[in-house]
Order: sequence, then C-alpha cells, then structure tokens
Amino acid sequence: MSELKKTFLLIYVSFLLIVSCKDISNKEDYFNRRINVDIAAEFIDAFYSFNRDTLRSTLTYANDSQHSILYYQKWAECGNYKIINRNDFIIKNDSLVLCPITVKDDLIGALEVDFNVTDTFHLTIINEKIRSIETSSNDPDLFYEATDWIKQNRPELIEKACEGVSTACECVKATVEGFIEFKANNKTKF
Repeated sequence: MSELKKTFLLIYVSFLLIVSCKDISNKEDYFNRRINVDIAAEFIDAFYSFNRDTLRSTLTYANDSQHSILYYQKWAECGNYKIINRNDFIIKNDSLVLCPITVKDDLIGALEVDFNVTDTFHLTIINEKIRSIETSSNDPDLFYEATDWIKQNRPELIEKACEGVSTACECVKATVEGFIEFKANNKTKF
C-alpha cells in the first residue's frame, strides 16, 4: 500500500472515530439531561405531595437548601397552593434544571387579584443528586406592596408568627390575614 493511501486511510479512520465519539457524547449528554429532568420531576412531586419525609429524601445531598425548601413546602401547604399548570421544565445546562410551576394560593386570593403565580425551582443536579435548590417567583407588585404594608402597619401580626421553620403555617396564615386587612384599608385605591 502506498504512503498516500496509508495516510488517507489513517485520516479517514480518525475522522470516523471522532464522529462516532461525538455521537456517543451527544447520546450520553441527552441521557444525562433526561435523568436530570426525571430527578427534577421527582422533586416537584415530593414538594407538592406536602409530605415532609418524602421531600426530605430528595434533599439528602442539598444540605444548604434543605432548611429553606422544607420551610417553603410547609408555607405552600398552609397557603393552599394548588398546581394550575406544571410547565415544561427548562434544561439550562448539564446540571441546571428550571421547574416553573403555576399555582393558585390563598395569598393572591386575599389580594383579590385575577392572577396565578409561577414559582420556579432552580435545581442543580450533579451525578444524579440534587445538590442545591433556589426559588424565584413572578409575584405581582401588589404582593410586595401588601407585604410592606403589613411590616409598617401590622408588624405584630407577623413578628411571632414568622419566627422559623416550625411556624411556617402561622406565618402564611398571618400574612393572608394581613393581606385581607391591606385590601380592606385600600379599597378606594383599587
């Protein structure tokens, strides 16, 4: 075989190896992302089951997030969060999955707003384990106005009720009560 043919054959075989490795890499990447979406779905199911133990089992490796997520689950349970739409999850990269969940709740109901809030859970998943969770929300401006009104006009309503994880129910119920008062005191503005 001539040197030219050998060189050509070597280049061709190298090309095939590169292409097949890239294809394998893409399949692995797709598979890993699919696993992350399944893990995220398991977390969302656990969160909205309102079963603390079930949720805690999904947070085994998310030490820094456990406290806030367990608190938020209790808040959501006592605020009567009902899923309106479980939006498509968004895969940001190989370790970050966003889970937007649209809910109806007592807080927005107390403000008499025709709006359903979308809470988004930002899950960092590494090696098939949830490592951290952050949350964001699209609460309307009125939510923040009402929250500020409570702090300024009825701080005693929430001070004791919102002390810690064990008082999440009391806190959300006091906040709903404060929102009702805010709305009644500001009827002329709306």
